[in-house]
Amino acid sequence: MSSIFTKIIKGEIPSYKIAESENYYAFLDINPNAIGHTLVVPKKEVDKVFDLDFETYTGLLQFAHKVAKALEKTIPCNRIGMTVVGLEVPHAHVHLIPINSVSDINFTSKKLSMQHEEFVDLAEEIASNF
Repeated sequence: MSSIFTKIIKGEIPSYKIAESENYYAFLDINPNAIGHTLVVPKKEVDKVFDLDFETYTGLLQFAHKVAKALEKTIPCNRIGMTVVGLEVPHAHVHLIPINSVSDINFTSKKLSMQHEEFVDLAEEIASNF
């Protein structure tokens, strides 16, 4: 059975896409820790990030680097935090989160609430800086 991320990549489930290449896909997290919280996933469905073959793993980080630079141009923040948790979806992915303090990357904190239009506008703005 396909993961929710594979369904997003295939367009079976809508997403707020930031960027896409032949092998990778980046989209806004719909339960963000901070404005601009983005998920970057390989199109190849592999459960754990460290089970990716080396080429896909390094490609994921290179693609995430480009996405992080677009986030920095769009979201005022001290830095872009990156984390790999991987427990919620069995599909390798990294979280890119604009942060001003370490608490911004705390996954047990209350999530932001955003409206559809806010997600659409933010995704378009970040994509324009990609």
